[in-house]
Amino acid sequence: MSDYTVVIPARYASSRLPGKPLLDIAGEPMIVHVWRLAGLSGASRVVVATDDERIRDAILTVGGEALMTDRDHPSGTDRLAEVADRLSLAPDEILVNVQGDEPLLPPGLIEQTALRLADDPVASIATLAEPIASVDALFNPNVVKVVRDLEGRALYFSRAPVPWDRDAFTNRPQLLAHDAWLRHIGLYAYRAGFLFAYRQWSPSSLEQLEQLEQLRALQHGHRILVALAREPHPAGVDSPDDLERVRTWLTTAASKG
Repeated sequence: MSDYTVVIPARYASSRLPGKPLLDIAGEPMIVHVWRLAGLSGASRVVVATDDERIRDAILTVGGEALMTDRDHPSGTDRLAEVADRLSLAPDEILVNVQGDEPLLPPGLIEQTALRLADDPVASIATLAEPIASVDALFNPNVVKVVRDLEGRALYFSRAPVPWDRDAFTNRPQLLAHDAWLRHIGLYAYRAGFLFAYRQWSPSSLEQLEQLEQLRALQHGHRILVALAREPHPAGVDSPDDLERVRTWLTTAASKG
């Protein structure tokens, strides 16, 4: 499959890692690593959407495509909608939103997300999840949980440990008894027509409570497909420790050829 576009939103501002997309990893800016991986996914087009000329120039230097977008978008989805509009995409065209701080993202997961949406003409969004095996991860509000129906469609996303095991969670457990809990992976495929509608909606009540923008789509009745990732999803770069971990990994990989 090659008839989808990857869009990589990349903002310069970051509270913990200022200028994060431009931080050096193995001799190149992080955003270049992400752009290159996205190009290996089979996408017909890869576009970096940024609010900073330095990020744009880093991509143009390596022969990539970048668009300057509005600095004041309230979410990455809103930024994606602007890109879909400016690229004059047809309503049924598929875009995959790849975060600009995931320089280890397997290209196969990008393709899997796009294919999942292409397989269901009714759905507006497709995304991925993976099992949660750690109690600490389940109770960590920074790890977003997702509950699916029997057809793999999202019922709810939450920072809380859902579903709640009424008997086992009276006291915090030491181990998880089974694989009922899924961690949401923030990789999304959208139909362009959905994005055009999304940008007209105000933030929803659940979205504001949980600070999860995908809940806006659920509250408006849109179908979100959630597939289990077919390969491990490495963590992105959210902290200085993450940055050093990725630097070590990529530098070692480069030295091995």
